[in-house]
Amino acid sequence: MNRNIAHTLAVLSFAVLLAAFAPAAHAANCSVETVAGHWGFTLSGTAILPGAGPVLVAAVGEFEADEKGNGTGAEARSIGGGYAEETLSANWIVNPDCTGTLTVHIYESGQLVRTSIASIVFDRNSKEVRMVQKSLTLPDGTRLPVVITLEGAKQ
Repeated sequence: MNRNIAHTLAVLSFAVLLAAFAPAAHAANCSVETVAGHWGFTLSGTAILPGAGPVLVAAVGEFEADEKGNGTGAEARSIGGGYAEETLSANWIVNPDCTGTLTVHIYESGQLVRTSIASIVFDRNSKEVRMVQKSLTLPDGTRLPVVITLEGAKQ
């Protein structure tokens, strides 16, 4: 009898262990294919501008990502109260654990105004994204310090 109980407990323990890992395995199943689609986003934070110091940054926009990790979009943004409508060209790397890197080239009236690189993480089965900006570089190579975050949702 004790042997049957021990065997049953061992089987139940193994089943509980498998169940505990199942959500983690399911959640970590991202790729450029799973995140492809139409996204909406908001962005906020602070940029440190030469001569002006810290200025607030905010934007709202939309983005279309393809299954090869490329995308295009548009945003309406305010930097220190200066408003502009911009277009975006981007590519991203998406890891199976739902982390990755996004590189975005931002244009005003067809002219490159800055390049942003962000660390990203996807959740809710690749339906939401969160980002923190790693770097912001102007066309002349000047790097600006920033503390900018972004949240987005797949439409």
